[in-house]
Amino acid sequence: MNDTTATLRRKIGGAIDLQSVVRTMKAMAASSIGQYEKSVQALADYSRTVELGLCACFRENGLAPLIAERKRGSVTGVSAVVFGSDQGLVGQFNDVVADHAIKMLATLPLANLEVWAVGERVHARLADAGLPLMGLFTVPNSVKAIAPLVGEILVESETRHSQDEGAEFYLFYNRPTSGAVYTPVSQQLLPLDENWRRNLVQFPWPTANLPEVMGGNIATLRALIREYLFVSLFRACAESLASENASRLAAMQRADKNIDELLEDLKGTFHRLRQSGIDEELFDVISGFEALSGEEK
Repeated sequence: MNDTTATLRRKIGGAIDLQSVVRTMKAMAASSIGQYEKSVQALADYSRTVELGLCACFRENGLAPLIAERKRGSVTGVSAVVFGSDQGLVGQFNDVVADHAIKMLATLPLANLEVWAVGERVHARLADAGLPLMGLFTVPNSVKAIAPLVGEILVESETRHSQDEGAEFYLFYNRPTSGAVYTPVSQQLLPLDENWRRNLVQFPWPTANLPEVMGGNIATLRALIREYLFVSLFRACAESLASENASRLAAMQRADKNIDELLEDLKGTFHRLRQSGIDEELFDVISGFEALSGEEK
């Protein structure tokens, strides 16, 4: 059915309203990216402080008993947390991180594998792949909501590792690279990486005063490891959220461009149709005038 000027006006109005929503979402995504990136930068000093504390413990204790126990025990299980999104309009964001997690977990000993998903969309993607999902966490909607989520994940992790000291713990998430680009990454949190621990011990102390661990060495080490896990989880979540909003920003930019092209096409059609109507009315007027003039003669 051919469009009329009235239907074209409605379509143009609907496209303009949709474009307003898209541009609002673009602005919100751009603002969110900045907030999450700043939260990661603000975490850097605290992360460095925790690493220095671990460095002091490792230097004083040598092969710390906590680490040695985990190294001697055989790996009997694998726990993994995959960060995704609850909402759509993020392009291939969830597919990219889910495919990466599925591929990496396939290379690990999967005895007693347990997977937690952060976000309904990635949860559905992992379920379709047949992974054993143990739970679903809601994606934080602000920087302030990240810490409570990390606390929930730590409770699950501590419960698992209290039953199995040899269990491995992995994170899978998207990390922003440049502009609206991101890349899927994985990180093993437990057991602590041996090379990372040795490099940490060899790092020169920033001052001339060497540190001394006060109180129980093992208790202090456990507390610092928990803080290290908190920092790592917080950073992973914040970087995932920044990547999600970067993907949404790119999707909204494409949508904005498509709406511009649609509006241009609709307006062109509207103007042609209106001009055609005006031409027909003028032709009718001229035809009527000529008919009247002929009758008068």
